[in-house]
Amino acid sequence: MQKILDDIAAEMARETDRGKVADYIPQLAHIDPNQFGIAVATPDGHMYAAGDASTLFSIQSISKIFTLTIGLGKLGDTLWTHVGREPSGDPFNSIVMLEHESGRPRNPFINAGAIAVVDAIMMGHKPKETLGEILQFVHLIADDESIRFDHKVAASEMAHKDRNASLAHFMKSFGRLRHDVDNVLGTYFHQCSIAMNCQQLASAGLYLVSNGVDKHSGVRVINEKRARRINSLMMMCGHYDGSGEFAYRVGLPGKSGVGGGILTIAPGKGSIAVWSPGLDHVGNSKLGLKALERFVQKTGWSVFAE
Repeated sequence: MQKILDDIAAEMARETDRGKVADYIPQLAHIDPNQFGIAVATPDGHMYAAGDASTLFSIQSISKIFTLTIGLGKLGDTLWTHVGREPSGDPFNSIVMLEHESGRPRNPFINAGAIAVVDAIMMGHKPKETLGEILQFVHLIADDESIRFDHKVAASEMAHKDRNASLAHFMKSFGRLRHDVDNVLGTYFHQCSIAMNCQQLASAGLYLVSNGVDKHSGVRVINEKRARRINSLMMMCGHYDGSGEFAYRVGLPGKSGVGGGILTIAPGKGSIAVWSPGLDHVGNSKLGLKALERFVQKTGWSVFAE
C-alpha cells in the first residue's frame, strides 16, 4: 500500500495541469496549487500516507457528510422532510431546482441542502452550541482533539455570502428554514471551514467503511442501514454535477470540497483522503480525481469490482 501511494504522489508531482484554486473565497485564493497529499486508513488501524498528507486544508463541503450523520442521528428519517435524496445535475450553488421544487433542496450535499441540514440540527440552539456539537463529533470520529475551525476562512465566506444567503432566504420564504438566516449561515460557514489534513480526514471516514462503527473506540456512530445510505448518497451526489464522472472513473462513494479535498470510502477496505487545491470546471480537485482513479486501478477497490 505504501508503495502505491508513493508512486501516485510521484506521478501527481509531474502533472502540469493542476486546475484552478477556489478564488471566489478570497482566503482560499492564496493556497499554493503545487501541493498534493494522499492518505489511506484501514479498519485494522493502519495509516498510509504520501505527499503533503500532513498539511492542513479547509475541508469545505466534505463536512456535509458529518452534519448529515449528526442530522440522521438526531432526527432519524424525518430529516428527509427537510431535504431530498436525488442528484441535482446542477452546480453546487444553483438556485434553479429550489424554485421548481418549492424550496426543498434536492440532496444534502449541494449548498442549499447542507444549509437545510444545519437548520434542522440547530433545533433552537445558538450557533455556538451547534458548532461545538459538530466539532466534538469530528474529534470523536477522527480520534483527534486538535482539529479546529479556520476562522479566517469562515470570515472570508461570510464576507462573500451573497449566493448562499440568496439560497437561504429563498428557502426561508417557503418556510423551509426555522432559524434566523444569518445564524444558520454563520454555522454553515464555520462548519465548512474545519481544517484537517489527509491523515485526519481518512481517519474520520472509517465509520463509513465499517458499517457505522468507529473503529477507534468501538462506538457505533450510526446504524448500519444509515451508514450504507450515506455512502449511496455520496456515490450519487458527492461531486455535484461531476458525480457521474466520479462514479464512472473511480467507482467509490466520495465527497469533494472546494478546498481541494476528497474523502472516498471503500466499504470494508479503507478510507481514502486526497488533497490538491486546484479544481476542475465543476469544483472538484483535478489531481484528486486523477489520483483516485489511479488508486482504484492499482488496488481494485471499486465497489463494482469482483
